[in-house]
Amino acid sequence: MSDQLTPSSGETPLVIIGWREWLSLPDLKIAHIKAKIDTGARSSSLHAFEIEAFDRDGAPWVRFQVHPIQRRDKYSVQCEAPVHDIRNVRSSSGESSIRYVILTSVLWMGETWTVDLTLADRTQMGFRMLVGREAVRGRMLVDPARSYFGGRPSRKNRHPRHRHH
Repeated sequence: MSDQLTPSSGETPLVIIGWREWLSLPDLKIAHIKAKIDTGARSSSLHAFEIEAFDRDGAPWVRFQVHPIQRRDKYSVQCEAPVHDIRNVRSSSGESSIRYVILTSVLWMGETWTVDLTLADRTQMGFRMLVGREAVRGRMLVDPARSYFGGRPSRKNRHPRHRHH
C-alpha cells in the first residue's frame, strides 16, 4: 500500500495520514504533540489555559500555557503569538464560545505549513490538539483505520525540557 495518492489531474500527490498523528508546532516551541484528525471539524484547536491578551507594539497578542502531553499536566510550555482573529466557535456538543485564533507553523510528515489554530480549554478532551479539515485540505487524505503514518517519538523525546509549573 502506498503512502501517497496521486490525483489524476497531475497535482502534487496527497499524503495519507491516520486518524491520529504526532506533529510539531515549532513557532510555539512544542516539539511533539499528539493530535486527533477530525474532518468533521472545520478549524483546528489547541489545548490552552491561562490565556491572557496583551498589546505588543500596538498589535493584539495572546500569551497562554500548553500541556502538550496527554495526562501529563506537570509539563507545560508558555507560548505567545499575535492574535489573528477572534471567532465564535461551536463545539461538537453544540455550545458556542469566543476563541482567540492564532496562525502558527505545523511541522508534520516532512512538511511545514501555516494553520489557523483556535485556543480552547481541552482538559476534558482526549487529545491536546485537534486538526480540522481546513488544515489538511488539498494536502492529505485520512485513513480512519490507521494511526501514526508519520511515526511516533520515543517516550524519552515526548518529554523534552518543558518548563515545570
